[in-house]
Amino acid sequence: MHTESIDTLFDRYGPAYKWLATLTGMIGGMTAILASSTVNVAFPDIMGAFGIGRDQAQLLSTGYFAATTAGMLISTWLIESFGERLAWIGALAVFLVGAAMSGFAQNPETLMIGRVLQGASAGIVQPLGMAVTFSVFPSARKGTSMGLYSMGMVLAPTLGPTMGGLAIELFNWRYVFLLTLPTTGIALLLGILFMPSRAMPKKLPRFDFLGFIFLCASLVGFLLAFSYGQRLGWSSNEIVGLFAIAVVSTIGFALMQVYGKSPFINLNLFRNPQFLAASFIAFFAGCAFLSSTFLLPLFVQQVQHYTPFDAGLLMMPGGLSLLLMYPITGRLADSWPPHVLIYIGLIAFGLAFLFLATADVNTPFWTIVSFTILIRAGTAFTRPVTNAAALRSLPPDLINQGSGAVNLMRQLGAVIGTNGLVVFLELRIPFHGDAFAAMQTAASQTSQEMREALVRLLTEAGVPPAAREPGALHYLGDVIYAQASTLGFQDAFMALGIITLIGLVPAWIMAITQKGKPVRARRSIL
Repeated sequence: MHTESIDTLFDRYGPAYKWLATLTGMIGGMTAILASSTVNVAFPDIMGAFGIGRDQAQLLSTGYFAATTAGMLISTWLIESFGERLAWIGALAVFLVGAAMSGFAQNPETLMIGRVLQGASAGIVQPLGMAVTFSVFPSARKGTSMGLYSMGMVLAPTLGPTMGGLAIELFNWRYVFLLTLPTTGIALLLGILFMPSRAMPKKLPRFDFLGFIFLCASLVGFLLAFSYGQRLGWSSNEIVGLFAIAVVSTIGFALMQVYGKSPFINLNLFRNPQFLAASFIAFFAGCAFLSSTFLLPLFVQQVQHYTPFDAGLLMMPGGLSLLLMYPITGRLADSWPPHVLIYIGLIAFGLAFLFLATADVNTPFWTIVSFTILIRAGTAFTRPVTNAAALRSLPPDLINQGSGAVNLMRQLGAVIGTNGLVVFLELRIPFHGDAFAAMQTAASQTSQEMREALVRLLTEAGVPPAAREPGALHYLGDVIYAQASTLGFQDAFMALGIITLIGLVPAWIMAITQKGKPVRARRSIL
C-alpha cells in the first residue's frame, strides 16, 4: 500500500478532509462503544437463555472492557508497524467476526469469545480514531475536535440501550449483537478512503510478548475472581489462586514496562504533571460513566420492572442533551482553564449518583431521566476537556502514545469500577436481605399482621389450606428480596458518587501544575 499522509489527503480532498476524517473516526468509535452498551438491557434475557447468574452475565460487559484495555496497549505497536489504515481495516474486520459469533452463539463460551474479539478490536479503533481526529484540526481548534469526537463516543452508549431494547422487543436478544454490523461496514469503507497510511518498516518494531501475556493473565485472573468469588466463596482455593495469578501477573507487567526493551506504555508520559492528572481524571470519569450505563438499565429492570425497551428509552433524553452540551464544552475547552470545566463535570457526576442513591420502586420515570441528564452533563464537562488537556501537553510525535494511554486509563476505570460495583452489589443485597429476615420473628407484630392478611387473601382466592401458609411466606420473602435489592442498588450508587468526587483531587493537581511550564514527556523509558 502506497503512503498517504494527512498532508497528502488534505491536498486531495481540500479543507473538507478534516470533517471526512472526523466522521470516519466517529463512526468507528461509536460502533465500538455501541457494542459495549446495547448488551446492558439484554442481561435478563441472556441469563434466561443460557441459565447463568448475574455474576457470570456481567462478564459479557467487563470482559469486553478488559479486552478493550488489552487492545489499547497494542494499538500503538500496530500503528507503527502497519500504519493507521491497515490497523483500522484489520481491527474492524475482527470486530465483524466477533459480532457475528456473539449474535449466533449457541453457548455462553462462544458468546464470551465473540465479546472478547469485539472488545480487543474496539481497543484499537477508539484511540486510533481519536488521534487522527486530533491531528487533522489546527492547534487553536484541538478542544473543538475532542468535543466533536467525544460527542459521538458518549452518544453511542446513551442511544445503545434504546436500540438494544427495541431489538429485543421486535426480535430477540441475538439482534442486540447484530446491530453493529451495518455501521462496522460503513466505518471499514470510510477507513479505506480517508485514513492515512504509511509504508511498512523494513523491520517491525519490538513487541513485548512477555508483557502482553502478563497483562492478559492479570485481566483474566481478576475478572474471573471477581465474577465467581461470591458463588465459590472468597476464601476458596480457586478464587485465592486466581487472585494470586492476577497479582503476580500485574507485578510482572509493571516490571516489564519499567525494565523491558519494548514497553507498551511510555512511562515518561506520566512524568508530565498535566498528562498524569488528566489520566487519573479519565480513570474516575470512565468509572462513573461506563459503570452507570451498566447499573441504571439493571436497576430499572430488576427493581422497577421496566421492559428492555423502556429501560433503553430512559437513557435517550440524556443522549439527546449531549448534542447541545458537547459542542459547547468543546469550544469552552479552547478558552477556559481545563480544571474549571472538570470541577463542574465531576461535581455533576457526584450529585447525580447521590440523587440516584435515594431512588426506589416508586421513583417516577422522568425523575430518573433528570438524573441521567446530570450524568451526561458530567461527561460533557470532563471527557473532551480531559482528552484535549492530556494531548496538548505532549509533543506531536507522542500524540498516538498519549491517546492510547489516556484511553487505557479510562477503560481501566470502567473495568475496575464495573467489577467492583457488581461485587459490592452482590454483597450488599444479601446483607440487607439477612437484616430484614432477622426482623421477621414471631415478636414482630407488623410481620404477623402481614402474614395473616396474606393468608386471608389466599383463602378468599380459593387456595388449598396446605398451600396458604407457604404461599404467604413465599410472598413475604419476595417483598424482603425486592427491598434488599433496592437498598443494594442505592448503596452502589452512593459508592459511585463518592468515587467520582475523589476525582476532584487530580483536577486540583492539574490546576496547580498549570501555573508552571508543562513538562514534556521524553521518548526513552529510562
